[in-house]
Amino acid sequence: MVVTNFITFLSYLTISFTLVYLAGRTRRVIARDWAYFVISFALFIVACGSTHLLEVITTWVPVFWVDAWANIITASLSAYVAIMLTRRASTIAFGVNDYADRLQDTESQKLQMQEGLLAAQKIQDWSRMSATVSHEIKGPLQAIQNLQYLIGASKGVSQEVADLARITAQEASRVLEIAQSNLSLIRQEDTPEPVDICEALDSVRLLVNPLIRSKKINFHVEVNGNCVVECFAGETRQVLLNIVRNACESVTRPGAKVTVVINGHPDVVQVIVADEGSGIPPEVMPRLFEFGVTSKGLHGNGMGLWTVRQILARHGGDVKVESTWGQGTRFDLQWPRKHSPAERTAGNG
Repeated sequence: MVVTNFITFLSYLTISFTLVYLAGRTRRVIARDWAYFVISFALFIVACGSTHLLEVITTWVPVFWVDAWANIITASLSAYVAIMLTRRASTIAFGVNDYADRLQDTESQKLQMQEGLLAAQKIQDWSRMSATVSHEIKGPLQAIQNLQYLIGASKGVSQEVADLARITAQEASRVLEIAQSNLSLIRQEDTPEPVDICEALDSVRLLVNPLIRSKKINFHVEVNGNCVVECFAGETRQVLLNIVRNACESVTRPGAKVTVVINGHPDVVQVIVADEGSGIPPEVMPRLFEFGVTSKGLHGNGMGLWTVRQILARHGGDVKVESTWGQGTRFDLQWPRKHSPAERTAGNG
């Protein structure tokens, strides 16, 4: 009996010291009234432990009046802790449930991020492979062009053969343009350089032309003023490709229009991309530019528009969107003419 009571006393004492230690270590996180509650609970445990200690003492020394006062103090602390715990029961339950919900959301976001990173890795691998293929086919295509030129310029060649050689050379030139456009999209310079937004759009249009033709899209471009900005050329094409491809992919009926308007202002170049597509679901709009959020369901990875905003922010620019579900979407990109570290830092913040 003495041994078990003494062990219980030591256990209670250890628990109470641990609670006080935790209250001190977490004072920057938990509210002050909760810290007082934890300390009160620790004192209650000490009082409970003291009754077991007195059981040990009164085995040999009959100081029952001390034992009685220990029980009175323990009862008072017990009542106080019981009342406080009852009052806070709903708050504790809400906190536990909220923590469980947030933990579940965290797991879901973690899975989305992992899927997004896998998709990014696939895109990176594809980009490397595409760059290698584009680089390797340039040499043979240039040789084909030269041979076709020699065939067409040779004496004694019939007009039909000369025409076929000319057409073949033109098609080879077109493939070279596509390969060059693909390489320019992937290549990234170390320092900002003057980039003509119109030329970047031409490169992007070459890449989305198959989509434009297959959907029979009415693709219209309008340019006003000087459209040269100081930026990273690869990132410019990456932004335009994401926005223009999204606009083309949203079109669901033949003959629908996708319009790109480029306006050169004194300080910025404005790029407006409007489509007559399906629009963006209202529930997606508030979180459209967040990582992992997509309006394409299983066909999207939620990285395109997030990337667009990040790149524009680094250049000190911005992107806005207006959309009507079932009618179309309008993106408004503001690209500063000058690239500066101060703007880039502000954009990141």
